[in-house]
Amino acid sequence: MQFSKHFFSIAVLLGICTAAHAAQQTLSACLDEGKLQYSNNQYPQAAATFTHCLTLDPDNVDAHLSLAGTLLTQNNLAEAKTHFEAALKNMKRTSPYWSYTYSMLGDISLKQRDAKQALSYYNQSLEYNAANVNSLIGKGVILEAQGNYQGAADAYTSALAVEPLNVIARQRLINLEPEYLTDEEILTALKQRYAIRPEQTELTDANRELFTKIHRAEQRRGVDYLKNKYGKNTQDYIVTLNKGTDFARDLLTLNGYQALQKSMGQDAVAAFRRLGIPTQQIFDLRDTQGNPVFTQDSTLTEEGFAVYTQVLAGKKNFLRPGQMVPLTQAEKQKIKARVKALTQKGYAEISHAELKMLETNTFCSQETLKNKLGVYFFPLGQKHYRYFVRTTDSNPLKTVPYYYVMQARHKRNPKVEVPKNELVEYYNFYGYSICLSDGNLTLADENTAAN
Repeated sequence: MQFSKHFFSIAVLLGICTAAHAAQQTLSACLDEGKLQYSNNQYPQAAATFTHCLTLDPDNVDAHLSLAGTLLTQNNLAEAKTHFEAALKNMKRTSPYWSYTYSMLGDISLKQRDAKQALSYYNQSLEYNAANVNSLIGKGVILEAQGNYQGAADAYTSALAVEPLNVIARQRLINLEPEYLTDEEILTALKQRYAIRPEQTELTDANRELFTKIHRAEQRRGVDYLKNKYGKNTQDYIVTLNKGTDFARDLLTLNGYQALQKSMGQDAVAAFRRLGIPTQQIFDLRDTQGNPVFTQDSTLTEEGFAVYTQVLAGKKNFLRPGQMVPLTQAEKQKIKARVKALTQKGYAEISHAELKMLETNTFCSQETLKNKLGVYFFPLGQKHYRYFVRTTDSNPLKTVPYYYVMQARHKRNPKVEVPKNELVEYYNFYGYSICLSDGNLTLADENTAAN
């Protein structure tokens, strides 16, 4: 009888183990089936299979990640996010998927236009894996949109250190060159384009402006334009760096840039003639803000290029001679006088990109920047502003924005002096941020401001 009981216990135990093994085999087979469907681009079927896998094991991380990835492929962002978050709740500390999961959550937030949340996810991803290329590029895209060009360039550079042939990172980094290259690097770039003399050692403001113009023309496919127009006869117009390698890059020479400007000007004149605009009026055309379309040399201005591009797309967003401009001269004079008064009071103007850089570097909201840190928003019209910061003040909080702006400018041009600001230096030393995560000043700063 005892033998029978013992035998029965073993049989039950074996039965349980066999059932558990069978269930595990079933889950494994389920996941394999779903992954095969996914690899064959059968996304609806794969999603259904991974959903069934979760009925076998609701906490299975692999099933949640696989389903989330499939839903993301179908652009089902909300459900994909739910399953990525479920995977995080059950993920082991030693799992290699932490960085990937946060990176995918960053992509979802970016698609949902929540840049702040996306940046937070990408940063969390990079804490687990500093070489996550997707997170580095995503972070760069956000910083670029915020005007923090140096930060974006650093992110793209890091991505290329991991994947040198990553097309997205390389192109975005190239696009940002006028914003982050040093004076010495811009001098080298101009010499490569035969735009300045080889022996020149100092970069002038005119040189910097010329580089920006040539670079912009390159990004607008000016090289392709000349190749299509002149065929093989472009040796004086185009120079190729790293020829014969994976990093080959065509650049416009100064002659090429000038030829491009002349040819595009002629093509634009022809386009306006086709619209029935008399020749005597063409060179007096303006954009809707009153800026001229053509220069005195009959080439397109920066604004003129935008107008011409719109004309090619069938849009007539320009003003003929005599048409009213949205902003009157009297309004412009009023703005000019106000800007002069602000300058005399110790304010310096900054760009919108620099304002976004301040928000990123200080973690401060625009309201805090305005109310506590002395940033002045000068309204030009509905939702349009010019921005100013205090250069001097007895309260060090008021000059914090000026310090960050000059520090950013110093990175581009080492000759720019960065003013001392003991408050910022103290916070940098201890690794503090000027503001809290909600954009308000830290308590310590509020006490300082009150005193």
